[in-house]
This record gives sequence, C-alpha cells and structure tokens, in this order.
Amino acid sequence: QFHARSSQVPEPYGTVLIMAPWNYPVNLCLTPLVGAISAGNCAVVKPSAYAGASSSAIAEILSEIYPPDYVAVVEGGRQENTALLREKFDYIFFTGSVEVGKAVMAAAAENLTPVTLELGGKSPVIVDRTADIGLAARRIAFGKVL
Repeated sequence: QFHARSSQVPEPYGTVLIMAPWNYPVNLCLTPLVGAISAGNCAVVKPSAYAGASSSAIAEILSEIYPPDYVAVVEGGRQENTALLREKFDYIFFTGSVEVGKAVMAAAAENLTPVTLELGGKSPVIVDRTADIGLAARRIAFGKVL
C-alpha cells in the first residue's frame, strides 16, 4: 500500500565506557555491556569500588571471555574514575549518584560524547507485618546483587 522502504544500518559508536554502581554490581555492569557488544562496540567496564568481590569476579570472568582490546575491566576507586573520565570515549553509560553524574556529564561534554545517565534510583521496598521476614530478607538481598 505504501511505496516506501526503510532499513536499519548498524553503526557502532566505537569504544564505550560503562561505569556501574555498587547496589546492582553485576546487572548494571553486564546489561549495558551486552548492548554495547551487540551493537559492535568495544567496552571499558568500571565496576564500583564499593562492590569489591563483585568487581573482582566481573574482571576475572570478562578477562577469560574477551581479549583486553575488546572488553577491559578497570578496578579501583575515585582516582581510576577520574582518570577514565579524562580519556575520550565514544559513548558513556553511567549509573550512580546525581553528584557523580554531573561530573560524568561535564567530562563527556568536553568531547561531545553521548551519555546515558541513570541517577538516583533507590529501589524502595515495603515489608509489612504479614510478610515472611526471612523470605522477604532473602528476596531483597538477592534482588540487590542482580
């Protein structure tokens, strides 16, 4: 009926920086990574220093799967974050606080780097008197480490 065509042409950005928070360390490192790789990008993953065991596990697993020139994991704290933000990336994913999000946005603006910011999520939970406290505690703890 319509005499038109459309098509999609994948065009990777290049190298993306993924900066993940402590509260969902595995999920918020790997979910953006899957998208970045699927789109044909390379990635530098920076897990939170506040989730040290998860960060180490992520670094170990990803180094076994990908060559370091395709996916690299940088572990550390604020010093490493600051150093990474001085580098030029082609896209930045950041999940964390508003304060750090502003610093990420300012650094990205220097090179007009596109950014995805997810700021200030709290993941509230209500547990009332009818709840099985043990079950609720296990489910909340499980949900926080996804």
